[in-house]
Amino acid sequence: MNKFLNSPLQTKIISACVLANLIIFMVNLFLIFGINSMSKDMEMVYEGNRSLNELSTALNKVQDSMTEYLSSKTSDSLENYYINAQEYGELTDELGDKVTDFSFNRMERNIKYMSENYLEKVEQTIESKRGRNVEKYRTYYEDSTELYEDIQSYITSLNLELFVINSEEFIALIRTFRTFEIIGVAVMTFVMIGNVIIITSFVRAMIMPLKNLSDSANEIAEGNFDVSLPSVSYSDEVGIVTGAFNKMIISIKDYIEQLKISMANERYMQEKELMMEAHLKDAQLKYLQAQINPHFLFNTLNAGAQLAMMEGADRTYEYVQTVADFFRYNVKNQKDLVTVREEVTLVDNYIHILNVRFSGDIGYEKQIDERLLNYKMPSMILQPIVENAVNHGIREMAGDGKIVLKVYRQDKCICLSVKDNGKGISKENIEKILAGSYVSDENAYDNNGIGMDNVISRLRLFAGREEVMQILSKGEGCGCEVIVSIPFEGAKDVQSDDC
Repeated sequence: MNKFLNSPLQTKIISACVLANLIIFMVNLFLIFGINSMSKDMEMVYEGNRSLNELSTALNKVQDSMTEYLSSKTSDSLENYYINAQEYGELTDELGDKVTDFSFNRMERNIKYMSENYLEKVEQTIESKRGRNVEKYRTYYEDSTELYEDIQSYITSLNLELFVINSEEFIALIRTFRTFEIIGVAVMTFVMIGNVIIITSFVRAMIMPLKNLSDSANEIAEGNFDVSLPSVSYSDEVGIVTGAFNKMIISIKDYIEQLKISMANERYMQEKELMMEAHLKDAQLKYLQAQINPHFLFNTLNAGAQLAMMEGADRTYEYVQTVADFFRYNVKNQKDLVTVREEVTLVDNYIHILNVRFSGDIGYEKQIDERLLNYKMPSMILQPIVENAVNHGIREMAGDGKIVLKVYRQDKCICLSVKDNGKGISKENIEKILAGSYVSDENAYDNNGIGMDNVISRLRLFAGREEVMQILSKGEGCGCEVIVSIPFEGAKDVQSDDC
């Protein structure tokens, strides 16, 4: 149905007309067939009476031809007799000879057998006449004439009985025919009404979209662009025009809206132009200052390391050099991708700095799969995790604290694990950290300003999925393990050239 409604208008109009005419044709064909069938039934009603009349006529011809021959004894009359006798015999052969309880069938059977005896008696009469046997001739003639009269009597009785039956059947057929006429007229009326409804529905379905389109066009012509756009019901010519009209109106409305926004933005830009110039100068100044401070600190530490080396203070040189490398990493890589090796080195430097500051209180162990060190990952991931483990886990353990760093492959991921033996963390706080809603009350320790929510967000952006971190802890006093999972294929795609 939808395929038909989406077809071109010409196809729909032609289809509607063809369908209406086809229905009328089929109904007329049905009525004509019914009328012809009943006409044939009516013609066959008195077929039995006509057959009996033919049988009676043939019997008279046999009797007359026999009488003619007996009186004239000519060869023509004899030939005529044989022809009539053969015709009558063929007609009697068609009569039924079944034994039934119906009087009609019994009379028909009697006529058949009496006719056979009659033809035999007539034949004997003809033969006796030809043989000049006057005594037999008279006897056979009387017998045949008596059978003739009996047969005619039976035929007349049977004809009358059959006529009564056929008349009743004829009357029933006449009534049926009248009923059929009434039904035919009713069917034709319903068909015509149905065709009118179908054609009206088709025309209405084709015209209503045009009417809706014209109403909308009149509204828009008067300047009302907020009018409801006509719906596109079908993909015919009207639907295509309606769709194009709707797109045009939407484009005009969008253009007007964009023009309003552009004008408002232009006014806003004009009003803020002087303020922006002042803010720009201030922003430039702050940007230069933000760039200078980290580099100044790095250069100062580098100079201190050189001075310590010249004075022979090796431990001081190593410490200052480590701090310088730590700040160099922060200045250089805070927004770039780095290798796993660089992140591990940063943790090494950070632990070294802390152990110098706190006299080696932090135990540090590494379990590294060397094959994974050259794969890429976001920068500043491991150091904030280690910093949290130190500040919130083992800081107060006075030399008993330990950090274990692991890098290994599991399934399709590169896993980086930071495990401590500190005071652990509750399940509720783990859920808050992973959800980004955890706020620490401990402000006494230094940190680099990169929180766990920042680390988790950058990992999710890099990995393209939510499951990038696990925090495992059996509770307070049982230590904590943070496992970062980086998809191996994602890290491999950005692998450095020396991998």
